[in-house]
Amino acid sequence: MSRWQYFAKRLLLSIPVLVFGASITFLVIRAGPLDPVSAIIGLNGDPRAMEQVRQQLGLNEPLWRQYVDYMVNLFTFNLGDSWVVQPNTSVYSLVVSYAPRTIWLGFWSVLIALFVGIPLGFYAGLNPNTFSDYVASFGGIVWRAMPNFWLAVILMSVLSQSEQFMLGFDWENWAYSTNVTGPPPLPGDIVTLLTSPDQFGRALKKIAPAAIVLGSASMGNEMRIGRTAVLETVNANFIETAKAKGVPPRSLVWKHIFRNALIPLVPIITGEAFLLIGGSVLVETVFNISGIGYLFFQAVKAGDMPLVGSLMFIFILLVVIINIVQDLLYTVIDPRVGYEGGA
Repeated sequence: MSRWQYFAKRLLLSIPVLVFGASITFLVIRAGPLDPVSAIIGLNGDPRAMEQVRQQLGLNEPLWRQYVDYMVNLFTFNLGDSWVVQPNTSVYSLVVSYAPRTIWLGFWSVLIALFVGIPLGFYAGLNPNTFSDYVASFGGIVWRAMPNFWLAVILMSVLSQSEQFMLGFDWENWAYSTNVTGPPPLPGDIVTLLTSPDQFGRALKKIAPAAIVLGSASMGNEMRIGRTAVLETVNANFIETAKAKGVPPRSLVWKHIFRNALIPLVPIITGEAFLLIGGSVLVETVFNISGIGYLFFQAVKAGDMPLVGSLMFIFILLVVIINIVQDLLYTVIDPRVGYEGGA
């Protein structure tokens, strides 16, 4: 089986996953306590007005017809309009408006996890049972154990009163004058952001606390798994053979130990991406970032069914794409992985 045939098969197998996930979302939305009519009219609204709104929204249609319309609209990317959060505003325009803040948050969260957690884990694995190893291992356990929402509240409180807790250091007025909470000041296009040091610095400082919180759990997990992977690789037979053949230490570390230690980290890294999707809802809400996670929370709270269903479908689609990328990374890092019999 060729590479392209393998990935075509993976794409085909992802269709039932999308259908199942979208179906479960529909059942949860329709069977749950969400009542957009009450959110629009009010709990004590006129019954005739509520029935009229229910008819306009199509909620009095048979459940099977609502399901068919829901699925057809999702898979044709006809996401419809918001009912409650921003009435008569298309879901697509809301996603486009809120997504850049979530992407900016996710980008720095992933960088923290990858370029802090993995190097520290590898360093601890190469220097086992030393003081540095103990500090890194203890830090990984602590960071992994702290819930995102708890750490977000603590960090927000500390930074907003940094002069009291950080020996006179004023975080809000350091480098750029910004508040701890609120959306990052992103310009309309990426070129302006990258070419303007002032805007880039303000946007980075604004998102830094939330990115540290969101990336902390992933960082701690990858630190611990990376240390274990390096220790197992160092003690492998092929490493002893390479040493006996006189392979230089630098080549031994970079070409043999690190490359093989990355293999078990691939599912961990991609798995953490799922946590970032879910964690962004809590972190964005605490820091008032107004991203996709915050929008999803507002939609659930308001009973905005089209918005909730569309965002859940986007989340499921991202999970499927991440799984396919994981398979691709396996073949890049470990050429021994083949495509025969892959599912």
